[in-house]
Amino acid sequence: MPLDASAIARGCGGTLKTADQLCGRELDRFREALGTGVPITVSCTLQAPLFDEVAEEMGAEDRVTYAKIRETAGWSSEAETAGPKMAALLAAAAEPVPDAGTVSIESHGVALIYGRDAVAIEAGRRLSDSLDVTVLLSRPGAVEPPQRNSFPVLQGTVAGATGRLGAFELRIDDYALPAPSSRTHLVFGLPRNGATSTCDVVLDLTGGTPLFPAHDLRSGYLRADPRDPAAVERAITAAADLVGTFDKTKFVNFHADLCAHSRSRITGCTRCLEVCPTGAIVSAGDTVAIDPTICAGCGNCAAVCPTGAAAYALPPADALMRRLRSLMLAYRESGGQGATILFHDGDHGEPLIDALARHGDGLPAHVLPVRLNEITQLGPEAMAALFAYGASGVRVLARARPHHDLDSLHRTVALAETLAHALGYGGAAPIVAVIETDDPDALGAALAEALPGAASSRPSRFMPVGGKREVLRFAFREMYEVAPRPTAFVPLAAGAPFGGLDFRTDDCTLCLACVGACPTHALSDSAEQPLLAFEESLCVQCGLCAATCPESVIDLKPGLDFEAWTAPRRVVKEEEPFCCIACAKPFGTRSTIERVVEKLRERHWMFSGSGGPERINALMMCEDCRVEAALNQGFDPHAGPERMRTRTTEDYLRERTERGEAV
Repeated sequence: MPLDASAIARGCGGTLKTADQLCGRELDRFREALGTGVPITVSCTLQAPLFDEVAEEMGAEDRVTYAKIRETAGWSSEAETAGPKMAALLAAAAEPVPDAGTVSIESHGVALIYGRDAVAIEAGRRLSDSLDVTVLLSRPGAVEPPQRNSFPVLQGTVAGATGRLGAFELRIDDYALPAPSSRTHLVFGLPRNGATSTCDVVLDLTGGTPLFPAHDLRSGYLRADPRDPAAVERAITAAADLVGTFDKTKFVNFHADLCAHSRSRITGCTRCLEVCPTGAIVSAGDTVAIDPTICAGCGNCAAVCPTGAAAYALPPADALMRRLRSLMLAYRESGGQGATILFHDGDHGEPLIDALARHGDGLPAHVLPVRLNEITQLGPEAMAALFAYGASGVRVLARARPHHDLDSLHRTVALAETLAHALGYGGAAPIVAVIETDDPDALGAALAEALPGAASSRPSRFMPVGGKREVLRFAFREMYEVAPRPTAFVPLAAGAPFGGLDFRTDDCTLCLACVGACPTHALSDSAEQPLLAFEESLCVQCGLCAATCPESVIDLKPGLDFEAWTAPRRVVKEEEPFCCIACAKPFGTRSTIERVVEKLRERHWMFSGSGGPERINALMMCEDCRVEAALNQGFDPHAGPERMRTRTTEDYLRERTERGEAV
């Protein structure tokens, strides 16, 4: 494959060294480079195990990274012009990415084999030497009894299941024990419902409905069609290894203080709950809770979370953005133009790209592949940053039959497409799109149609720093500033995570209940003056303010106002404070106090009569002076007006006597 060393050197910086057989007779050149003590990027992954071995011998394994430029750039019908692309891929690979954390899961090997016939019993026999096995048969037919009771064989149907590897809990109906005298087939006793069971591993050989949503992502739950011997064999082999302590990647870092799920028992944002395929996320009061032992790492929650409370860790949002920045800067420095970014995963996308390179025309020179842990981890901040950095299009490679729902990805893509189109990026073809295929030729055809469109003529070089929300704010602002056709306001559909608020200020009493409910501090007040202020870039359209407002004067307005995002916090309503008539301390608003006084004066027994003026004055005092005034007056607010005395028979008789009437 051709190698444009000059273009690569311009884009990558550092020191560029080329070799013919770096993994063979020139291996000492690799050792020499390691001896310099600087980070090294090797542009070949074929002999990565060999290079890792040498690096480990020299104690430098943490300074070596790899970039696959052969299958992604060199093996292409456009390889002659792929120099800028190679520079971009090498620069991106050199960008450090922090390691994700882990959680420990312990399995003691207690296994439930759930089936319908002799296939489950045979699986139990195979696993009984390595696992503590129980076989549960659901509505079994004529199943021949085993010759020896090496493990329990029971009847029952799983009515509900929760948990994961090492901690499954099952609710079982139709539960019954077999009769020891069973001869030709297992005969079970009287069944009962509501039995419970716990286990570490579940092997489901029923061939029926899976026990869990997104069952292939549930650790410790193995499932195979009993009519497929090869699938059953694979499941048995996998189950035998599920004993011991396992370190599971913690895919999502959750920051409860940023969560906009609920306040004061009023539900706000539920986006993550709606998109989690495994049920790892549940409501937990004012926030949600994410179980890292059940989370399968799809990243849907982090992609749709508007506040950054759920942040993907493989890699974090800012680390991914720095990698994208290096990719785009190196591509431009090397002379590349009209870049289209192709996001893909390792399990599906990488083999498809390799097949296209080996047996087809390969990727076009302007298509820059970026591997992610999961394509569903993509959020709008990554798309916006790419356009700000000078990209002209984005494509996401997905399976034709995905393992789980791609609705959140399609929503993210639709949002990015709407914004990019409104700001003048791209051309006639879609600017941002999902390619759903398992065929490398279909992938090649789809990329051939993704012709470069309009891009920024003055790309940004901003450095992403901070959490997801801060990175997103930077990306949107920069995308707007360098847009080919800046548009100040882009309307969005209801439910979008961006927008403003409409206030009917005439009816607002400045009670500030909305300020207390706002989880992102988009709404705020002031300690010096009665006012309500709003910062649109912080609003996530959770609706808690509108639901909390006692006067119902707040409405959501989905959309992206780029000028409002760059403007300072604006005052929505401000009033003159009312000062205490006793100590002159400001409290409340003048309009509110005057309105309360007007409504109560001479209209309520407490504020009428001889003591009325003093009690009216108490309304115009701060909380401290009001208490002191009430104590000095000796007024009991619970006493109420004096009630009419009860008249008795003696009262009537006395009155008749006084009038001289006969009694």
